[in-house]
Amino acid sequence: MGDEGWDRVEEWEVTNQESLTKFVKQIISMDEKTIPKKYRTGAIGALLDEYERAITDFKKLIEVIPDHSLTIILDPKTTDENCKSIQTILTHVVYAGYGYATYIQNVKGHNRARPDKTFHLTIPKYLRDLDAIFYFTENIFGEFKDAELYQPDDSLKIKTHWGISYDIEQITEHAIVHILRHRRQIEKFKLLPGYRQATMRGRE
Repeated sequence: MGDEGWDRVEEWEVTNQESLTKFVKQIISMDEKTIPKKYRTGAIGALLDEYERAITDFKKLIEVIPDHSLTIILDPKTTDENCKSIQTILTHVVYAGYGYATYIQNVKGHNRARPDKTFHLTIPKYLRDLDAIFYFTENIFGEFKDAELYQPDDSLKIKTHWGISYDIEQITEHAIVHILRHRRQIEKFKLLPGYRQATMRGRE
């Protein structure tokens, strides 16, 4: 076969490989849309499903953030040290997540302390931390029954360091909304000129 013939064969292989790749992607996309989600059962299952969803959406938001943008001060006017940069927000979210879980864990008579704050310089480390928070929380809920979520007796509720008392259901709902609020905050940060400029500089 001459060179021209081999060129046609190679072109056919490339074209068909691209078609195959496109086909596989379509199948995967169809599977994601058609395969029913597996939900956990009971009241605890509902809380864990929503917590996992909140963390998953949060991870999707931050996974595209360049590492060099983490430490940029995007709100220099705030007096809240947890909200000056994306790094401080993520560190706060992780630290708080362990705090909520530890409060719940200690209802069973434990006297555990949450891990210390850790400031990372890369997004993948925060992604791993967020996964770890969820699995830690899920494991703790293995000690509880649905009936234990609600506690009408204020004297038996979880006493937080910020002065509000919660039962297990309430503090878990607080943990979920905490993720949502900081997701919104980072979404707004990403619209700021300082963030955009930093992102563009990183691409140069």
